[in-house]
Amino acid sequence: MASEKKAFVLRINPDTLKELERWAQEEFRSVNGQIEYVLSEALRKRKKGNGPAARPNENGDLTQ
Repeated sequence: MASEKKAFVLRINPDTLKELERWAQEEFRSVNGQIEYVLSEALRKRKKGNGPAARPNENGDLTQ
């Protein structure tokens, strides 16, 4: 069964994007694939109750 995906615009800090690009390349993923992976892992951990939800700081970076 093919899963449908919803496209949306993401505004992101340029430095954060550069780091995501490097991380994605290290793990042989596209930036989009890396973002999906990171979000899926964060949601999985949140559902398991492994600590508080991450919250964005003043720079938009996620912190615990």
